[in-house]
Amino acid sequence: MVSSPLVIVHFILICVTLHCNNLAEAKTNPRPNIVLILTDDLDVSIGGMIPLVKTKKLIGDAGITFTNTFVASPLCCPSRASILTGKYPHNHHVVNNTLEGNCSSTAWQKTQEPETFPAFLQKHGIYQTFFAGKYLNEYGNKKAGGVEHVPPGWDHWFALERNSKYYNYTLSVNGRAQRHGQNYSEDYLTDVLANISIDFLENKSNRRPFFMMVSTPAPHSPWTAAPQYESSFPNIKAPRDPNFNIHGKDKHWLIRQAKTPMSNSSVEYLDNAYRKRWRTLLSVDDLVEKVVRKLEVRGELSNTYVIFTSDNGYHTGQFSLPMDKRQLYEFDIRVPLLVRGPNIKPNQTSPLLIANVDLGPTILDIAGYNVNETQMDGMSFLPILTGKGNSSMWRSDVLVEYEGEGSNISDPACPLLGPGVSECFPDCVCEDSYNNTYACVRTVSQAANLQYCEFDDNEVFVEVYNLTADPFQLSNIAKSIDQEVLEKMNHRLMMLQSCSGQSCRTPGVYDSQSVLP
Repeated sequence: MVSSPLVIVHFILICVTLHCNNLAEAKTNPRPNIVLILTDDLDVSIGGMIPLVKTKKLIGDAGITFTNTFVASPLCCPSRASILTGKYPHNHHVVNNTLEGNCSSTAWQKTQEPETFPAFLQKHGIYQTFFAGKYLNEYGNKKAGGVEHVPPGWDHWFALERNSKYYNYTLSVNGRAQRHGQNYSEDYLTDVLANISIDFLENKSNRRPFFMMVSTPAPHSPWTAAPQYESSFPNIKAPRDPNFNIHGKDKHWLIRQAKTPMSNSSVEYLDNAYRKRWRTLLSVDDLVEKVVRKLEVRGELSNTYVIFTSDNGYHTGQFSLPMDKRQLYEFDIRVPLLVRGPNIKPNQTSPLLIANVDLGPTILDIAGYNVNETQMDGMSFLPILTGKGNSSMWRSDVLVEYEGEGSNISDPACPLLGPGVSECFPDCVCEDSYNNTYACVRTVSQAANLQYCEFDDNEVFVEVYNLTADPFQLSNIAKSIDQEVLEKMNHRLMMLQSCSGQSCRTPGVYDSQSVLP
């Protein structure tokens, strides 16, 4: 049968009309843009957000601040791997900051990088993707592809070789080495990242939504401030909270070995480091302002989610530990999380429990993809952001894992300590050991604010804290808490340590569906 010319014309008109309608719908309901700003070692428990005045105003006050956000591991590389993959460390297998610990190793590149949320975004071809800053601590190692390696998922790649620096570093610019010196106007890394980000926003395609991840060196050591901020906060000291410079008498042996009170030189050193950390953050505050203002000028801010967070917390003198991360306590595992964006009401604060394994699922959900198509352990908190979720049914616990590191030989400066320790300070206080290996269930619900931790050591040491009664974790209640609670928490921990995907999101001991009597 031959169609009449009138039928063909009518068919073409229908097709043209449908196409125009689709274009019109795409313009009126475009997929949102997403910006993720990731800081390095920024705490929230000991005042890390105080210098970030503009960040709090432009993101937190314009959206929502989550007060119970935790990392899957309190160390840079395992935590960043969890952000990228949406998986707990036992599933992405990055256990520390070394190549041997799977940090940016060839095994990571083959098995996990293809499964990251940026790879998912790029594979579907709608989003243009941009990365600038610190990626993983061993990225650029010649044993694992060098700076020529550009991970799947990134259309525009400006990644720092190895760990955080502020001057005298190398960037991989789409796989080519770009070396920087120590000229402030050309090389100060936080400002360089801000400028690269602005360039991207000005030159990207306006026909496609974008995902942009900016990963700052600050406030990680060596704490090099921009010249204009070198004298800021002259009188600031590390906070003297109740857990500052006291003996952790009922804690794991690594905490008990800290010298109390700390030497005057140690206190002076950590106070100075605390000031320097704050000074580096002033440039991060400038970066946030530049990015948000550029989005605003371009008319894109109202359709852009902006997420601000950190890879882990930090401590300066708590339980007489001079300074580091790596420990199970709030100051190391709790991080800031501020989000603004479409349909997020301003000036909100949420106590709901968020983990950094949730960032990937949430970003994919924002982009319009089904998180269940992935192997991610986390869950999307987009319904919480937009007020469509049922907060009473939200999850009540998350997993925190850490695998300790220790040297095979004794530190010559501290021979009495013997082998098996690392990160030791001049006064022989060590921040890590091979048996500082632990896993915790961190619970936040209407019924409980609890932390249950077990160490993988000879005594299977247990630490339990009631954060409602004891927010500074001064008293380990493992020996006094109800035995039934201990057993249930132990079973929950074992389950989470072997969970994968959906099984990581099952109801916890204190969920509304399964509350203890």
